[in-house]
Amino acid sequence: MKTSNFDYDLPPELIAQHPPEKREDARLLILNRETGKIEHRRFPDILDFFQEGDLLLLNDARVIPARLYGRRPATGGKAEVLLLHPADKGGWSALIRPARRARPGTKIDFGERIIGVVRERLGGKVIIDFPGTDNLLEAIEEIGFPPLPPYIKRDRKNYPEKLRTQDRERYQTVFAKKPGAVAAPTAGLHFTEELLNAIRERGVETASVTLYVGYGTFQPVKAETVEEHRMHEEYFEISPETADRINSNQGRLWVVGTTTVRALESAADGEGIVKPTTAPTDIFIYPGYRFKTRFNLITNFHFPRSTLIMLVSALAGRNNIMKAYREAIKENYRFYSYGDAMLLGSDLRNTLGINN
Repeated sequence: MKTSNFDYDLPPELIAQHPPEKREDARLLILNRETGKIEHRRFPDILDFFQEGDLLLLNDARVIPARLYGRRPATGGKAEVLLLHPADKGGWSALIRPARRARPGTKIDFGERIIGVVRERLGGKVIIDFPGTDNLLEAIEEIGFPPLPPYIKRDRKNYPEKLRTQDRERYQTVFAKKPGAVAAPTAGLHFTEELLNAIRERGVETASVTLYVGYGTFQPVKAETVEEHRMHEEYFEISPETADRINSNQGRLWVVGTTTVRALESAADGEGIVKPTTAPTDIFIYPGYRFKTRFNLITNFHFPRSTLIMLVSALAGRNNIMKAYREAIKENYRFYSYGDAMLLGSDLRNTLGINN
């Protein structure tokens, strides 16, 4: 299967650079993945689709302010570090710029008495230690910047505190709990506490998994064929309580985000029973994949040639997805992390009359 089959042309002005004024202001493209029918709504209208007995599954990973700026005391040169995930012996795997000057032993002063020391280089990444800093996640809350994806343009030299504060708040779901992600599970950004409460009042239960979203989620597939691609690894957790809720659910299952799908499918056995799991996953879902669980998916619009557009194509069909993306572009939807949302369903019953 050619990677180019998942390419499309997106006008740059449709890449959302800022969140909407309110979380719930996003638009919602509804795609019936069996009929291919498309409807255009607002995100709060998603409430109309929920019914008593349904289960809404969320990813409660919390984004850390993983982008750090500092100077090398030896030369005064600037350095930028993006933390990726914890490494062994208390260090962190990270990307660093300028990379050519990041030799083992290089020190970087980030301010607030936080010093990083490059331990080793591993390909294009480094392992960096933070000696003397007992709780790094707590420490970087003061000095770190939101790890926004590269298509959201921010100039550190002209990054007003108001905008930085907005990014720290809005590049985070309202239900985020467990810190460790370096990218947001963006489909969840549209939910407010008020909307979640209204969904619960419909008799819908909510449950959470945790998948610590990694930076690799933004990387396009570079291999000529999809099958050649090697998926990045991400760590996830599904508790016994959440697994039990999923397995005992008699209504429809609603999954928020492709990250939640990856956790769900990684933990399910051949019979679709979800096992409590704490483990890394490198599951790669693309057309031809046979899903173990049945669900409706709430997601955002994804990057061309990305593993995420391949995942939604596996669920809804490549032709349906590419048709929906063309329609979204025609209708000037906002794309990617701060953009609008999609609902991909096969059992959608509401006032619209969208049914199986």
